[in-house]
Order: sequence, then structure tokens, then C-alpha cells
Amino acid sequence: MYVTLGMVGLGRMGGNMSRRIARAGHTVVAWDRAEGARSALGDEPRVETVATLADLVARLPSPRRVWLMLPAGSPTESTLAMLVPLLARGDVIVDGANAMYRDSQRHAVELAEHGVGFVDAGVSGGVWGLEHGYGLMVGGDGAAVQAVEPVLRALAPGPDRGWVHCGRAGAGHFAKMVHNGIEYGMMQAYAEGFALLRAKTELELDVPEIAEAWRHGTVIRSWLLDLTAEFLAQDPNLADIAPFVADSGEGRWTAHESIELGVPTPVMTLALIERFASQGRGDYTNRLLARMRQAFGGHAVKQG
Repeated sequence: MYVTLGMVGLGRMGGNMSRRIARAGHTVVAWDRAEGARSALGDEPRVETVATLADLVARLPSPRRVWLMLPAGSPTESTLAMLVPLLARGDVIVDGANAMYRDSQRHAVELAEHGVGFVDAGVSGGVWGLEHGYGLMVGGDGAAVQAVEPVLRALAPGPDRGWVHCGRAGAGHFAKMVHNGIEYGMMQAYAEGFALLRAKTELELDVPEIAEAWRHGTVIRSWLLDLTAEFLAQDPNLADIAPFVADSGEGRWTAHESIELGVPTPVMTLALIERFASQGRGDYTNRLLARMRQAFGGHAVKQG
């Protein structure tokens, strides 16, 4: 069954998701505040871009299906405030942001008061999703999820794999939060391992070749390792990359949840703390440590 979907937010993710949905045979009516984002989809068959949010709603057949692919927080909240009055009972909104699951629970309750269904969708796949498909974790009641199931099947790596109805409203974003916590831990382990290999200079280890070999037959092979092996082959020293690792917020939420639930997550939490350290947030701590060591033992300190 082919459907018409409204896509709001045509950035790096939303634009490519619109393309993948359209190339599967569905129709996409797309809107973004930025004219440039809209024009980038101008030549895509079965994608129609519109100038306003009201135009998008007017072009959708009932019951309407609208997917928000916006940053979590204020951009999503303000767009929902504009969108909901334009919709009717029986319409469905999907929130594909990396949103806090408690916000999604709240949205589901608020939209239900208007008779509008709500699906929270955790989306994984990044810039490779257009070609390989997106991993999807969705929450919401069965009727709302069923309404957008054709779109989920189109976006996923396969119609019957790579997407899951996790549970009630909030479940999709909770699962994506944990997914990102695991991602932090995996990335940290790979980074530490390759750093250790590189430090053993007397063995003249060929780190890019080791990375490539590990991709085949080993228990640590993964898509993340594939990507790492590829960029190490091009630039093994990474001299032009600043040692600064951002955190998007979901790692913090994962750590908070582990504390609230009393579930130990030392690897994921320590990986988050390492990101803070890369951002210079441990510099004052380290200065204090150096002065303490000088104060009690007379040890020299290195001047900044």
C-alpha cells in the first residue's frame, strides 16, 4: 500500500529519509523553514516541496500522516504548537527527533486530547541511511503505528527487518537513548584499543592493516569498525582532527536513567565522562591535582 507522508524538517536526516520513502513508491510532501533545504529536493520524483506548514497539511489526504525530523526541544515543541491546530481527529504525528522519552510520553497525552495519534521514532543510520536503510525503534499505540507502517517498511533496511514497535508511547525514544549509550561504549573501546596499538612503537604495528584485518572473521567486527578502518587507511595519524568529542545529550540521559533504576552501566557512563574530559571540562580538576601533589610532596608542577 502506497501512502502520502508529510515530512517536516529536511536537514541531513529528513532530506535523505524523504528520498528513500519516495524511491520506495510513496509520495512525500515536504517542508522546511530554509528555502535551500526545500530546493535540494526539487528534482526528486514523488517529492513535492511546499512553502508553509499550512500548505503541507492542505496537500495531505485524510487521515494525514506527518513525520517531524527536527532537533529535540524548542524546534519540535514550537512546530507541534503550530501543527496540531491544523490537523483533525484520526491524523498521526511521528516525532523522529532524538527526544527525551518523557517528552514523548507527554506529547502522546496532549495529542490524544485532540484525537491525534502519536508515534515516537528513534532513528539510527545517519548519512548512510539513504543507501542502507534506517534502524527504527517506534513507540505508540497499535493503531497509530499501523497507520505509518508502510513508511517504516520503506525506511528500514528491509520491509520486515530493522524496525521494531518497542511498546507504548515513549518506548521508541527510550530504546534509542539506550542504543546511543551502547554506541558511546563501543566507540570508546575501539578508540582506546587503536590508541594502545599506536603507542607500541617498537613493534612497528601497521594499525590501518590491523583494523582492516579485524573486519573479517573476528568477534569485534562491526559497521563501526568498517568505518574506522576506512578512515584510518586514508589518514592513520588524524593530525588535523581536534581531540574534542561532543555529546548530544542522550548519553547523559542514559546515565541518569541507570542511576534512577539502580542498573549499573559503568562502560556507557565512563564513555560519557571521557567525552567531557575531551571537551576540557577536566582541566581545572587536573590543575588542582597537580597542586595537591606539589603541596604534600613538593613535586614539581608543569607551567601552562
